[in-house]
Order: sequence, then structure tokens, then C-alpha cells
Amino acid sequence: MLLKPTIVLAFLALAELIDAGGHAPKRPHHEPTPLQPYKAFPTSSPRRKTCFVKPGKKSGDDSSKILRAFKKCNNGGTVVLDQEYTICTQLDLRFLKHVDIALTGTDGSSWWLFGGEDINLYGAGTGTIDGNGQAWYDAHAADSKVKRPLLFVTDGWKGGSITGLKLRQSPNWHNLIANSSDILISDIDIFSRSTSNNFAKNLDGWDTYRSDNIVIQNSYIDHDDDCVSFKPNSTNIIVQGLVCNSSHGISVGSLGQYPGVFDNIENLYIYNISMSNATDGARLKVWPGADVQKPEGWIGGGGEGRVRNVTYERFFNDNNDGAIKIDQCYGAVSAAECEADPSKVILTDILFKDFWGTVSKKNDPVVGSLICSSEDSCDNIRAENVTVTPPSGKDAKWACRNMDEELLDLNGVGCVDA
Repeated sequence: MLLKPTIVLAFLALAELIDAGGHAPKRPHHEPTPLQPYKAFPTSSPRRKTCFVKPGKKSGDDSSKILRAFKKCNNGGTVVLDQEYTICTQLDLRFLKHVDIALTGTDGSSWWLFGGEDINLYGAGTGTIDGNGQAWYDAHAADSKVKRPLLFVTDGWKGGSITGLKLRQSPNWHNLIANSSDILISDIDIFSRSTSNNFAKNLDGWDTYRSDNIVIQNSYIDHDDDCVSFKPNSTNIIVQGLVCNSSHGISVGSLGQYPGVFDNIENLYIYNISMSNATDGARLKVWPGADVQKPEGWIGGGGEGRVRNVTYERFFNDNNDGAIKIDQCYGAVSAAECEADPSKVILTDILFKDFWGTVSKKNDPVVGSLICSSEDSCDNIRAENVTVTPPSGKDAKWACRNMDEELLDLNGVGCVDA
């Protein structure tokens, strides 16, 4: 298979668009629940026209026909994609306004780019975007310089929803929510696994970046890497009702990687999560205050920033290597190196509440770690009703450094020196 690093792989085919004579699937009604967004979402305007697209030849590239459909039904319409389609050319749809997208067919693709105002995309539980990831996993294993596309990207999406989709075999991150706001994401089913000996890497479920007032809820994620990752300048975000399997947890960061850059994370609420077979459950990862080089060749550190008002509540752990991980020495090869250059990204008002379950045997009896690079770089880090246990039945231990232990209601023997 020919791989084009930044171009879409086969999307299964689109042909002539037809104005409504058929029946457009009705937009499902989803509400944020139980937690409400930090700010009320705007309402969508009525949709008064419909564009259908019937399939053409599967070997053809129907990108231009899809693009025509979106232009024709922009500003008050619904585009219906209910068949199998192929796209071989990048689709940049950042011009959309007041449009619904009924994606109830199967699209074998590697990249969408959506943006605009008042957009609702719904799959009704059947709509599938398949990234044909296996070819990319194998190609990347042979040549690490191969640039793998992201499966689904929003860039400048202001208001609306993304619901009822199945995302399969992503070449890279499944979702990037960038420069966007006021979006409800609900009832998404994510599954990506390699069927060869070549590992499927960097398959984050969602990454948020420079985005505000987002709700991600009621979804299932089975893949490698972060279930959700909050990248720089993610604010006022709720994540609730997720079931995550075999991931790196729900992560803040990494932050502070680039000198001269200020990263801000504020007002995150992660609620009612089931996390299984992960490296970590809840995780915050922050680079030290000076450049460091990890053994893998990564270089970073020295950036500034803050993380404020982050809550993880009702978090079930099943066979995760660690239930909670604060790593303010991310990338440092030793504790001494980290303490010599404490992080310039300050963590404040962080709460872990109602954590339970059993971790894996990897670090038994240690069930988590809370590492701050200095006493001044962390403030008001709290834990309440944390009852996570190791599989051996021994008293749980928590590896800690520079923590105010009076604020930590941890089970077992509590903190031990890291």
C-alpha cells in the first residue's frame, strides 16, 4: 500500500450528491451529564436543507464530491454520509457554519480536518471512521521518520457536538481538539490494535490543545497511550463516564517542555472513570526547569506555566501499574538532576478523591507516586478517601517527594521516600 504521510488513506468512496428526496437521520439528543459544562453551550440553529451522497466506484477519489456537498449544505443544512466512501485527498472543512453531518456509513480514512461554527457530527452508534492503521504501524516500525496522520482533527470548531462514532485503527492520535470551544463529545467507541509484531504507538484517545469548555463523556477506549491528554492551554474541561483499557491513563501534560513558552492548564474535572491495564490511572507529567535528555533521545524542559484547579473524582483502578502519578521530573534521569533545576510549571489546587481498586504487581506494594521537584513548585495537592491496594495484600505504599503529607488521605502506610 502506498503511504502518503500527510494525505488521507482510502476513505471508502463518495459519488454524486443529491438534494433531499430521502430522509436525513435525525440528530440525536445528547446532554452533558451528570456534570454540567463550566459555561452553557450555545444552541444550534434549525437545519432546512439536506445533501445526500450516493456511492461511486470504490477505486475512485471522491473528495471533491464530498467537498461540494459540504459547500452546498453549509449555512443551515445536513450532509448525509450513509454508505461506504473513499477519500484519497486531504479534506479541509474548516469553513463550516450551522451544519449537521450524519455519518452513519463506514469511512476508511486517515484524516479529517473540521472547523467552523455550530457543527453537529453524529454517527448514531454505527458511523465508523477507519484509519487503516496497520499499514502505518508496519511502515513506522521500518522507518521511524514516517509521518503518521491523525485520524480526526478539529481546528477552530466553535459550538456543537460529536456523538455516536466508532473510531478504528488510527495511524496516530485518534482525536486532536485544537483551538476549539463549546463542544459536547459523547458516546464514542475507540479501538485500535496492531495485528502484527509491530507495536501501535502514540494512539491517544483525545488530546486537547488551546481549547476551552469541552465535555468528553460516556465513551469506551481500548488502545495504546493516553486515554485523554490535556495539552497546553486546555481550560474548563470535563471528562466523565469513560471506560479506558490498556492506556497510559488520563494525563495532564506533558508541560514545560519548551523554554520561553508558558503553558496553562486550568479547571479540569475528571469524574467517574474506570481504568484497566494501564501504566497509570491519573497522571500529571511536567518537565524540570532546565533542558534534559531522556534515554530515548527526547530533549525538553525549561518552560514555564501553571496547572490549577484539577480534580479527579470516583476513579476505579484495575491492574494499573500505578493509581496516581505526579511526575514533576518528567524526562530527568535522576532525582538530583530534577532537584537541581526544579520545574517552572507550578501545580496548585489538585485533588484526588474516591480512588479504589487494585493495581498490578509491577511495583507491589507501591501503588502510586507523587513527586514534586521542590516544595515551592507544588501547593495544595490533596487526596481524599484513596483506598487502592496492591495485589499481594500488603499495606499500600506511596512514593512521595516534596509533598505536604497532612493533606494526603492515603491508605496503607501512606508516603514513603521516593
